[in-house]
Amino acid sequence: MVLTASTMLGLGTSAPDFQLADVTSGEIISLASFADKKALLVMFICRHCPFVKHIQTELAKLGNDYFATGLGIVAISANDASKYPDDAPESLKQMAAELGFKFPLCYDQTQEIAKLYTAACTPDFFLFDAQRKLVYRGQLDGSRPSNDIPVTGEDLRKAIDATLADEAVSSEQKPSIGCNIKWIPGNEPSYFHG
Repeated sequence: MVLTASTMLGLGTSAPDFQLADVTSGEIISLASFADKKALLVMFICRHCPFVKHIQTELAKLGNDYFATGLGIVAISANDASKYPDDAPESLKQMAAELGFKFPLCYDQTQEIAKLYTAACTPDFFLFDAQRKLVYRGQLDGSRPSNDIPVTGEDLRKAIDATLADEAVSSEQKPSIGCNIKWIPGNEPSYFHG
């Protein structure tokens, strides 16, 4: 496990488009899938990472709590499934069912979407406003598997609530920290230093 921090993509960056299949329904998910949503949360997660396991119940709770709001959510896993079979689509489908995810969970087999978002770790969060401009990229909250801070989603929830209320999101943002994305050998992006 390589402890890796978010790249902290520049605020105001436009959301890169993508077309990925939801591991549960097979439906192709893209930015257009969320055209009616006021905000969009893109989360890079996986199944095997201890950092994601630590917060996975809160991720499901986010999906439930914001289901009937103007927030769209999509989770993407980009790990090399040949080396990490827990992160293969069939396993991800089980994860989504076990946790009751109310949002699509997609598998980025080529890792190209992860690169477009400069995703570096699991979990890695990217929140976009109605114009699909980046307003938040940072931690869920201060909880980690190694500390005794409770998982609340406080930092991300504040950013979501502000965005849905048309209020400014503070630019004081702490990077998400987790396991590095498991890149296919030779496919590591230039921004990755893990």
